[in-house]
Amino acid sequence: MQEVAGPGPVLLLEPFYGGSHKQLMDLLVQDSDWTLWTLPCKKWHWRSRTSALVYSQNLPRDHHYSLVADQVVFNSRFNLDSFVGSVRSFLNQIPDYKPQDLESKIRSKSRVLYFPLDLPQVEPFLPEHKRQRRPQVQSPQQSEDPDQGPDQGPDQGPDPVRPLHIVWPHRWEHDKDPALLFWVLLRLKDRGLDFRVSVLGERFSEEPEVFAESRDLLGDHVLHWGFVQSKDEFYKVLAESDLVLSTAKHEFYGVSMLESVHCGCFPLVPDSLVYPEIFPVQYRFRTPAQLLKKLTRFCKRPELVRTHTVQVDMSRFSWATLKPQFLDLLSAPVSSPLPAPVSPDKQEQHLSEDGQTLGGKTP
Repeated sequence: MQEVAGPGPVLLLEPFYGGSHKQLMDLLVQDSDWTLWTLPCKKWHWRSRTSALVYSQNLPRDHHYSLVADQVVFNSRFNLDSFVGSVRSFLNQIPDYKPQDLESKIRSKSRVLYFPLDLPQVEPFLPEHKRQRRPQVQSPQQSEDPDQGPDQGPDQGPDPVRPLHIVWPHRWEHDKDPALLFWVLLRLKDRGLDFRVSVLGERFSEEPEVFAESRDLLGDHVLHWGFVQSKDEFYKVLAESDLVLSTAKHEFYGVSMLESVHCGCFPLVPDSLVYPEIFPVQYRFRTPAQLLKKLTRFCKRPELVRTHTVQVDMSRFSWATLKPQFLDLLSAPVSSPLPAPVSPDKQEQHLSEDGQTLGGKTP
């Protein structure tokens, strides 16, 4: 366990200090005097299940904390709804003595606060056609859907002969569904379509075998392979790419997708998880077959994505927009003192048997 100590009143706990998790924590402490306690970014699923136990046994005694939250903050509406929904489904499995009104209690003190992106100026990295069509706020009616018809684009457009460049910038783990990624790429190759791919993202000691199996099969189609250490080099690869793809089966936000849009990439995402909350329908696919159909069309006509202005309002996710809300949240005083411990007799009044509130102690 590592500590970045400060004299301030806020204690930040991050059990998976890597990737976007590290990015957020570093952003929050860079201009503050808060204390940050971290654990290494290994075994994500185990960290999410056991980190509370680790912290409870290892935090110094002078750090006062409570297991009862005054506010619960989620990084997307999908995250909030899926969490509350899982609580409901879990409670439905309890045969008796079910806690009452947990969903309403959690919702009443919950809010959505998007992950803040402190994005750099990337114009020096961008090719000419991207600089001409920087993402901006406008209604979807102002730009054609590239999957429905051709976009006329500017007079001085990109080279239409250059193959479509696809980037996949995600953790090399099963929940990002690399099997779907390589299935669709190998189908494109089998059809004789020309494209290039950059498979980025953080790698760990154990990674799905499909990565090693597919690397040789893709051959010269691969431009970049593996994690890019330098953030500038990462943004350069994104700037060189035409289309950013997600095949995720588990996603509550998707930092790298928005970073790619910032670098001028056309996004293509599943029509599920958090994505409908962020990306309009024209950027979503429902099935592997639909994904293959879209990519086939874009491989044949890469100018469709290169001359398209992406309809995502990036200001919603910027640190400049969200910083006041984060500072307000983390600087707010506790709304009320913690309640006094409840005696066992009174505590049972808050439980129910087969969904009915008990009037007193059970025999």
